[in-house]
Amino acid sequence: MLWAVLSGIALLIILALGFYAGKLLFMLKQQKERQEAARQSRVATITDSIIVIAKAMEQQQCDLSEGVIRIVNLLNALPISTPPDFKAQYPNIHALFTEVSGFAILEARQQLPKNERRKQDIAREQIESEYESKVLDELPPLKSYCETLIATK
Repeated sequence: MLWAVLSGIALLIILALGFYAGKLLFMLKQQKERQEAARQSRVATITDSIIVIAKAMEQQQCDLSEGVIRIVNLLNALPISTPPDFKAQYPNIHALFTEVSGFAILEARQQLPKNERRKQDIAREQIESEYESKVLDELPPLKSYCETLIATK
């Protein structure tokens, strides 16, 4: 009789633990689904931004140097599991980024003397003119890549 009561209690404990484990697994599945939805939303937001910047660069509404700085940083922020080698895919965008990333920006630029700011502007414009056609040629494939990322979600 005692064994039957103990067996019944053990069975109840096992059932309760099984139910609890099932509940935790269900909650984990929901959490993963929310994380995946957030990741996809972030990918869509970033790729939309890249497309807008690329179009602005093509229409000369955005300086090439400003555009490549933003695009490279956005590409690096893309939350995709196996990102391609963006430097190899878009070498001129990355080359221009590398050359202009040493210039002062924002507050550091404002603190420069006027003649130093002008000197940096001239150097930046010269570098931009060297890369202009090459960078503009890489923008359509970049936009196309971003559109495929949006379409695959």
